[in-house]
Amino acid sequence: MAFADLSNILWRGREMLELLLFKLEEEQLVLASARTRWLAHATREVELVLEQIRQVEVLRAAEVEVVAALLGLPPNPSLSALAEAAPDPWGKLFAEHRKAFLTLTAEITALADANRDLLTSGHRAVRETLLTVGGAVETYGPRGGTVTTGARPRLVDEAM
Repeated sequence: MAFADLSNILWRGREMLELLLFKLEEEQLVLASARTRWLAHATREVELVLEQIRQVEVLRAAEVEVVAALLGLPPNPSLSALAEAAPDPWGKLFAEHRKAFLTLTAEITALADANRDLLTSGHRAVRETLLTVGGAVETYGPRGGTVTTGARPRLVDEAM
């Protein structure tokens, strides 16, 4: 029964990772559309899914210990070690779970990095715009550090 319980928990973990991928993609769409009104909601949803993943991870760790003891493995074995030691069909199923986890993790990492880049470039654009409006502009100096220049004269077309 422990093998089935572990497999069910692994399925739940995969579902949670797929939901995280979906929520990160939603967040990316909000960022790319520059409709920041919904950004806080999208980020909160990502955080909620991450909390659910943490809960599933605790269950998974506990069940892995039970299965490891049944198989005579040392505590906290990897999923690949479980797959090698488990009898069929569980070994093959655990190997498929591992493969799916690796794929999902790579996709999540790439999407999270892209979202971070979008957030950084958006923050930079807003900051530069505010500095320009405020009368100062930050540029790079000869040594590579940032330098704030003073107010510059502006031409204002009042006919508009």
